Parts: sequence; structure tokens; C-alpha cells
Amino acid sequence: MKELALCPSTLAQGFNTYSPLARKVLFDGHAVSHLFSEPSPETDSVETQNAIKTVGRISLSGAQSKFSAVVDAENRLRYARAEEQGTYILKPRPRGYHIINKDFCAANEHITMQLASQVYGIETAANALCFFANDGTSAYITRRFDVHAEGKYKQEDFAALLGFSKDNGGPNYKYDKASYEDCAEVIHRYVKAALIDIRRFFRLILFNFVTLNDDAHLKNFSLIERNGEFRLSPAYDLINTSLQLREPRIFALKKGLFKEGMAMSDIRQIGHSDFEEFGKRIGLPPKVIKQDIGTFAATHPLANELLERSFLSEDLKKQYRQAYEYRRKMLSF
Repeated sequence: MKELALCPSTLAQGFNTYSPLARKVLFDGHAVSHLFSEPSPETDSVETQNAIKTVGRISLSGAQSKFSAVVDAENRLRYARAEEQGTYILKPRPRGYHIINKDFCAANEHITMQLASQVYGIETAANALCFFANDGTSAYITRRFDVHAEGKYKQEDFAALLGFSKDNGGPNYKYDKASYEDCAEVIHRYVKAALIDIRRFFRLILFNFVTLNDDAHLKNFSLIERNGEFRLSPAYDLINTSLQLREPRIFALKKGLFKEGMAMSDIRQIGHSDFEEFGKRIGLPPKVIKQDIGTFAATHPLANELLERSFLSEDLKKQYRQAYEYRRKMLSF
């Protein structure tokens, strides 16, 4: 594995492992290495076989394999044992036949999450890349925000809050049964300081649009209980799906922004007026709507800087940048 010249979390230059800021956010300041201490799941070993047995313990959906991980007493990242509560989720190289550019899936999710937090100020789950010491392959790792020292915070995804499951909604229930307008109603219904989280939600939908994340389905949004009150959870599972799927969509949800659905046969039909109407429907003031759409339509030099420093291949950096710039400009139409 080649030597690093930047932090594999914040992408700050001049570091050959996690920077002090990354260690503070991810590991409570402990000097944890960016090398995962146990073999990758593609390696046939006792550690990986045991890790595979615990996969079902993580209540997360999606095409990527996800493993529970911990930082042990020696400050090493490793797979969680059967009796341990994992505090991190590890996503190694995916195996699904329908996923393209598999070697860069972790880098894709990592840079998209970093763009969300560093460029747009979106609250996200703490995240980074790590690397398997045995083969040098990368994996995405994120700290679980639902776990604390005494247990777990109560968390409900929007599919559950809207009352949808495979039993009553079919196999594609998390994509087919609601719109983002319906999701906003969940926030109004359950969150005390609803308008604060409605704006956070609006900005997240705009972000998903400009970064081509068409996998923002009902289970990728959730409410989490803190101090007896529910709030919108930090953003998670943000990824530019156009780099990984052969047939990406515009929005993850079949109905798109609105309850009655949207005509989306031509991507050029989606633009400023749609998001302006969406903002109005979910209860945001016109001034806020204009300001937030303007933020995501504007040029952000830091976005290009982070993309250039990312762990994507040069070709995928170019594809990401071109698609992002096109979507950003669409918000001005």
C-alpha cells in the first residue's frame, strides 16, 4: 500500500494517517491507525468468517455488505465480536453484479459525505476511509450515531414512520410508496422544532440532487430521540450513484418531490421552480427557499478541491465533477 499524503477522513493535506481533527470526531481523540487490523472480507480467514456471521446483527439495508466494527483496547480498528456492541459500520468493496466501479465505491461515499459536511454544512455521521493491512483495499467506515455508552438511542426510519414495509408495500416499498413531500410531513408530525429540521431536510434533498444521489430512499432518512425529543438524524449513506449504477434515476423516490408524482422523462424538466414549489409545500419561508437554492446553485471552490484530493480514480473524479457542475447549474433554470 502506498504512503498517504493526506488525511483519509477530512482530506486535509500533510498527514499520513488520520489528522487530529479526524481522530477527535471519529475516535474521541485516540491515535487510531487508518489500517484495519484484520483481513478484508474477501480473504478466507477465521476473523472474516466470524465477521460474516455477525452481519445480520446490523439492522441496515442496502446492496453493500456492512460489518460491525470497534476500536479495541490497543486502539486498533477490528471486526466486532459476537458479544460486542459495534460502534462503527464498515463497508468494504461491494460484490453485487449490478454495481460498477466497485473498487471506488468506498471513495465515492466518503467524498460525497465530506462534500456535504465541509462545503454545505450538512450534519453527517462521522466518516473516513480505512485500508485493510493484508491487501491494501479501501473500505468506508462511519461512526454509529445511535450508539452511546449506556446503550442505543431510539431511532426510526421514514419507511417505518410512514407505516410501510415489504408486507404492505411490496419489495420496492422504500422507493415506490411516498414522496419527499410525504417525508416532510413526518418531520412536522414528530419533531417539536419542526421548521429547523424541515430546512435541514430541504438542504439535504438539494444536496442529493446536485451530487446525483438517487438512492435517498425512505430508509435513508430517520428520526432519532435525544433528551426525550425526536429530531432529524445526521445524514448518512450519501453517494453519487451515477458512478456505481448502470441505470441511475433522478430521485430515489418514484414520486419525486411531490405527493402527486412528477413528470421526469426528461431530466431537463427538473430545476429551480420544482425546488421552489417543494420548499413552499413543506412550509419554508420564501426568503429561506431562495437562499438555500442559491447556495446549491452557486460555485464552491472547496468542492473541486476536495474532489481533486479524493481517493476516486482520475476518470471518476472527472465524471463526478462534470455531473455535479451540470446539476448545480440546473438549479438556475
